[in-house]
Amino acid sequence: MRSREFCELLLKEWRELWSSRSYWLLLVIIGPLVGHAFITAVDLYAETSGIGGGPAALPQGLTPLDGILVPTWGAYDLAATLLFPFVAIRFIAAEKESGSLKLLLQFPGTLATKVFVKALVLLSAWVITWLPAFLVMGLWKSYGGHLYGPETLNLLLGYLLRGLLSAGLAIGAAALTESAASAAIVTLGMTVGTWALDFVAAGRGGLLQQLANYTPTAALRSFEQGLLSLNTATVIVAISIAGFALSAIWLHTGRTLRYRFVATALLLVITVITTVSVASFRTSWDLSENRRNSFSARDEAALRQVHQPLLIRVFLSAEDPRLTDLEQNILKKLRRILPKVDVDYAANSRSGLFENAENRYGEIWYEMGDQKIMERSTIEPVVLEQIYKLSAISPPQEVEANEFPGYPLAVRPKWAGLLMYGLWPCVIALAWWLHRK
Repeated sequence: MRSREFCELLLKEWRELWSSRSYWLLLVIIGPLVGHAFITAVDLYAETSGIGGGPAALPQGLTPLDGILVPTWGAYDLAATLLFPFVAIRFIAAEKESGSLKLLLQFPGTLATKVFVKALVLLSAWVITWLPAFLVMGLWKSYGGHLYGPETLNLLLGYLLRGLLSAGLAIGAAALTESAASAAIVTLGMTVGTWALDFVAAGRGGLLQQLANYTPTAALRSFEQGLLSLNTATVIVAISIAGFALSAIWLHTGRTLRYRFVATALLLVITVITTVSVASFRTSWDLSENRRNSFSARDEAALRQVHQPLLIRVFLSAEDPRLTDLEQNILKKLRRILPKVDVDYAANSRSGLFENAENRYGEIWYEMGDQKIMERSTIEPVVLEQIYKLSAISPPQEVEANEFPGYPLAVRPKWAGLLMYGLWPCVIALAWWLHRK
């Protein structure tokens, strides 16, 4: 396709986007959603910082990433789940229902190129919805708040991939089904299925746990923790591309049903092989300011001398807070350093209330080679000490650590309510009216 034809197609898709009432509704709704999340987050952050003479929390626990950015951008997770898919579905469903899809197929260029243009416009539309978040982030800076560049950009990347995934799944569902309502049901069904997978796989290990690591919620959680994992980002991109490729297969009305089924099966095989291959990537970057995803530099240097696989048997239930501490403070960090870490979740129930003495509930066994050690503590220094014993490595000498200072800030969210609840909907309504004119 020549550049002139590509630009004409791009302009056509932009006109389709701005003529979509669903997108204008998304723009209207996203402002109050982001505003409410931001105002609630700032109020809670101020109370934790000791506003009004109240008791202040430890400053090391006050980070803008956890206290402001993650709650505020959480509105976009809700939008990507329940709102943005309808915008993407309309791109396909409206053309199929009106018959303009046949005209689109006659336009110069391949169908793959036309689907690529739709993906490009949808991704741009998703970024445009970020304007309210950028506005409140500017407000936060005007209050004297702190933002750390690498972890903030990493969070934005996570939500960019979240929007791409939502659009890819919605476009694929719209191409497979006959109506927008059916596509919406399929898309929401896939969303509910990922929620169920997260719940069932919690604390279970094995294949289910590995699959659950790549659900939208779990994948986004790693970005919210300041961790950029190559395998997570690549899997999201691969699944998103598969959704758009599926739409290119099923939108071509001139192809036989047999051809579509064979091409879909081939696409599924390629996607599975790709995701399984990239899931083994261990490359990751801790972009958080407080290095929450990493051990100390001395401990990491010592652990890199360990070349044997480590097996950890955990006798803790999925709802035990000690298992959460172990996952967040130990296992997540070990998987980034050691060559192989296998975790066996040996508890038989979700709550641990009905575990008996034979199941040794509460024990955590660390095995390396023919040696094993049992420990009940989930505290980082205690666990590392056991691993050093198993690997016969001298632990690093303790040095005084540079503690993360934290960023307490006791302020109220001035102007946020007026801007997000009043001005933003009015601006969007005015823009819609001018567009209609």
